[in-house]
Amino acid sequence: MTYTRPIGVLGMGTYLPSTVRTNAEVAAGAGVTPEWISERTGVRERHVAAPGEAASDLAAHAVRSAVRAAGLDMADIGLLICGTSTPDELGPATACRIQTLTGADRAVALDVSAACSGWLFAAKVAHDWLRTAEEGTRYAVAVGVEAYSRFLDPADRGTAVLFADGAAAAVLGPVAEPGGFAQFSLGSDGALADRVLIPAGGSRRPASAATLAGRDHFIHMDGRAIGRFITDVFPRLITDALDRAGLDLADVDCVVAHQPNPVLLRRIGAGLGIPDDRLVVVGDEVGNIGAASTPYALARAVDTRPLKPGDRILLAAFGAGMTWGSALLTWSGAPAVAADPAAGLRSVPSADRTTGRSTSQGAAR
Repeated sequence: MTYTRPIGVLGMGTYLPSTVRTNAEVAAGAGVTPEWISERTGVRERHVAAPGEAASDLAAHAVRSAVRAAGLDMADIGLLICGTSTPDELGPATACRIQTLTGADRAVALDVSAACSGWLFAAKVAHDWLRTAEEGTRYAVAVGVEAYSRFLDPADRGTAVLFADGAAAAVLGPVAEPGGFAQFSLGSDGALADRVLIPAGGSRRPASAATLAGRDHFIHMDGRAIGRFITDVFPRLITDALDRAGLDLADVDCVVAHQPNPVLLRRIGAGLGIPDDRLVVVGDEVGNIGAASTPYALARAVDTRPLKPGDRILLAAFGAGMTWGSALLTWSGAPAVAADPAAGLRSVPSADRTTGRSTSQGAAR
């Protein structure tokens, strides 16, 4: 069957590990000063997964929170898609691990690998899946998660100061007009795939004594090339999305983008004429959490703006591969809540199943 109602966001959840790594701690290993990190990146702190805590563990917290926020049970979820570039293992899909951890036994579980664009790619797959779903598949979860700390060279100032760990999830399902997603546009350029990558550990360069000695299981990034890519692609995503929809920037209430570097993001946003109060910037408080960056920023906007039903949001993501994407989202009034790293889900408020609205004040971290 094909749903005639638009597909939008019904609830969001986020999770950040409890351990915080400050600029002073990172600077000591990277051979820079805390002031250098703040001035060059804008990042103040980043969260780090605990020993034994994998990407699926982070994601499971965020997924449970999102489902509770939507006023649903795990049995209601028919599709679970995980966007990540730091999976638990090369196989099986990390989504299958998340499925078991959350008890989403009725969900089809699969991964999407599009690096920092992963959540938006996952949302597109979930959106189209739900629009043409068979009877009984009404709700999907798209979660972005990274455990970058497992793949960072503390001495590499280009990566150690930026990347961090975290997860954010959204429950997708039918919403009332005029809410929901529209104007998805995705793209890739594999010729740039070597600009940022983990060189070893896959089928091309399996783990060996040589790859370990060469530190090839860490993230390698050509910072200048990535900076040029972002400077080119972010403005293009914004202008192309507006042109496709026949809108002006003034017609958009909020711009939610991937958070690679807060200083760079703010500078490009200012150049585009995006008012400070419309560009969501959260990378200063969490660093670059990859596929979780865009949904985390969206969840934070729910609380800090706050987003109102009917607000028009322009989503823009870009990442390794290279990959990029944009979409328009008319907000349906969905709540967002954060899983407490110390108390698990005990801090997540109960939800009114009839409205999907939280019955106490929940807020994304």
